Amino acid sequence: MNAQVISLDKLGKNDIDKVGGKNASLGEMISHLTDLGVSVPGGFATTSEAFNKFLIGTGLQDKIKDALQGLDVDDVAALTATGKKIRDMIIEQELPKDLEQEIRDAFTEMSQGEDIAVAVRSSATAEDLPDASFAGQQETFLNIRGIDNILIAIKEVFASLYNDRAIAYRVHKGFEHAGVALSAGVQRMVRSETGTSGVMFTIDTESGFNDVVFITASHGLGEMVVQGAVNPDEFYISKALLNAGKPAVIRRNLGSKQQKMVYADEHSAGKSVKIVPVDKAERNQFSLSNEELVELAKQALIIEKHYGHAMDIEWAKDGDSNKLFIVQARPETVKSRESQNVMERYILKEKGDVICEGRSIGQRIGAGTVRVVNSIHEMDKVQEGDVLVSDMTDPDWEPVMKRAAAIITNRGGRTCHAAIIARELGVPAIVGCGNATDLLTDGQAVTVSCAEGDTGYIYEGQLDFEIQNNSIESMPDLAFKIMMNVGNPDRAFGFAQIPNEGVGLARLEFIINRMIGVHPKALLNMNTLPREIVQAIQERMAGYASPIDFYVDKLVEGISTLAVAFKDKKVIVRMSDFKSNEYANLIGGKLYEPSEENPMLGFRGASRYVSENFRDCFELECRALKRVRDEMGLTNVEIMIPFVRTTEEARKVLELLEKNGLKRGENGLRVIMMCELPTNALLAEEFLQYFDGFSIGSNDLTQLTLGLDRDSGIVSQSFDERDPAVKKLLKMAIDACNAQGKYIGICGQGPSDHPDLAMWLMEQGITSVSLNPDSVLDTWFFLAKTEK
Repeated sequence: MNAQVISLDKLGKNDIDKVGGKNASLGEMISHLTDLGVSVPGGFATTSEAFNKFLIGTGLQDKIKDALQGLDVDDVAALTATGKKIRDMIIEQELPKDLEQEIRDAFTEMSQGEDIAVAVRSSATAEDLPDASFAGQQETFLNIRGIDNILIAIKEVFASLYNDRAIAYRVHKGFEHAGVALSAGVQRMVRSETGTSGVMFTIDTESGFNDVVFITASHGLGEMVVQGAVNPDEFYISKALLNAGKPAVIRRNLGSKQQKMVYADEHSAGKSVKIVPVDKAERNQFSLSNEELVELAKQALIIEKHYGHAMDIEWAKDGDSNKLFIVQARPETVKSRESQNVMERYILKEKGDVICEGRSIGQRIGAGTVRVVNSIHEMDKVQEGDVLVSDMTDPDWEPVMKRAAAIITNRGGRTCHAAIIARELGVPAIVGCGNATDLLTDGQAVTVSCAEGDTGYIYEGQLDFEIQNNSIESMPDLAFKIMMNVGNPDRAFGFAQIPNEGVGLARLEFIINRMIGVHPKALLNMNTLPREIVQAIQERMAGYASPIDFYVDKLVEGISTLAVAFKDKKVIVRMSDFKSNEYANLIGGKLYEPSEENPMLGFRGASRYVSENFRDCFELECRALKRVRDEMGLTNVEIMIPFVRTTEEARKVLELLEKNGLKRGENGLRVIMMCELPTNALLAEEFLQYFDGFSIGSNDLTQLTLGLDRDSGIVSQSFDERDPAVKKLLKMAIDACNAQGKYIGICGQGPSDHPDLAMWLMEQGITSVSLNPDSVLDTWFFLAKTEK
């Protein structure tokens, strides 16, 4: 007779039919990856044959078949009643004596007489396949002690094959109910209740960008992250930097992590864990160190290489030993299967008032009527096209998630089951909003936008949006390079997949405004600030060692994210170009900024950098760029200096850069100047003595040439980059750079708004045109068509 219980180390990836996808994968990693550095707790698994024998031998299979006969899985009430009836039948039925004895023997061998805690997990034979994700459908029981409790938990796991979502999912995916069997895995517990745990993907879950490892982490047992019951910390690690032995952590986002799951005093299924609050001090620190992130990412890459596929991995850190373990691994089933040759873009055509925001899932937009659902019993409130709003969702909600236009939750991160299901269904979702159920009301019309980066926005009213689909399989050749203007690191991975030749303008002030939000002078002088400003800054800088570390680290994160996204291509980073009124809007800014009648022509650009009262702030920007280029090795990053009024300012800025370790020409560093003042074009040869080329800022160049304020509605109709005077200056700058063999590009708004201007620039011999991402494809096709 075949064994009904098998040790995990005797299993491999070809045993899915025998022990399901999850247990087969655990066995594969224990057998093949342990020596390579992947740590997986041991254990054993019951077989699918044992499960089928249990159902058939007890007559349960026929009873289940009768119960499911004629069930409409889209009828939520009927599905709920039928699922409960079947699960109760399975739990009440005794296990066959021979199977029970094999389980007892396996546990005795595993425990070696110790009173150990185990996890009892489900593993379905149709689960974790490359083309189907059954994430979260079946039960997992943690901190189970004693063989009698383990036997009960195994029956609970068997019964969970008929959870509501699992029944509906099989119908929707075309799986026969009787064709799917369940294996129960019994695995030694990792003591993460006193440590941390979470989920990681070897691909960016939103854009499909595959050169990063995305890790989420929170305190306590991992079910809180998986279930979406907590807003976890988020981290991105660059695969290329990891393999090169360079600092590889490129992004860190602090989650609220308000609760954690820990061991309870009882050890039976359903009573073995409890949820407790997390201390504020712990919440305000990242749950993993950079060293731990690197170790986890290395294990993830070993697993990905072995399977040859993007992976979805659950991990846990033992709080006693501080050792990191892999507790599950399955193929990623959404982004890795999408066509790379067709680009789908959702574009919001109008703006409204933002009601609340959270973490965006799916890069799409949905609009509809709000339905606040407080429990599974209210699911029938949600009709086709409604916006589902809840505290958190459960995998059993899949039937109703399927008909929603969008999903909004108070809790959850981008790797929880609800997020995975939403991606698979193609439904935009915003998770971790905090208080969406308080701010949104039944019947309210809203628009849910996940198309604006990592942050998702819920807008008042149903706003107009469009969906664009473009084939990018074979882009036509052009006489110059099309680059992109990218200021938001949140969107870098998605933008990098649009055909491009790099980033012609990365605005440092966008990173400062979005990721930092505090005036650098305030961070340099924290001990002199009013108490209320100090409190606001401390909230922002939670998780970072000091105010200055916060500023520099956040700049490094933003710049390195762009550099990694556009690897092997130039990323031209413009040093901060806030005007004084914009700097004043940062926390603490009003204490340090002058009040100017015309900030556009005031204290900005090069003159700000070299001034005595801003130089220390500029040095922080230099420190960040030096780290990105020299320590991380991201030498595709180049520097651009804006608003240089005189050649004397140019000389002083170059000296200041060199003093801060950024010497032009050293380590391949190019320094570009924004050509945006008429004087820059008129004295192009003189300015080019100090720089490696120009990037034309057509916005400022136009307003300063025509003598008008582009922000004034009274004269805005006269603003046109195609004016003959502007074009004459553009030609002077282009000719001067080409004569010296130096870089010449344009990063102003003009070519994005006027493809005919881009055509004219191409005819003049410009090296590159840097466009806003939403105009790249249209302009590219226009130029290729016109060129012919």
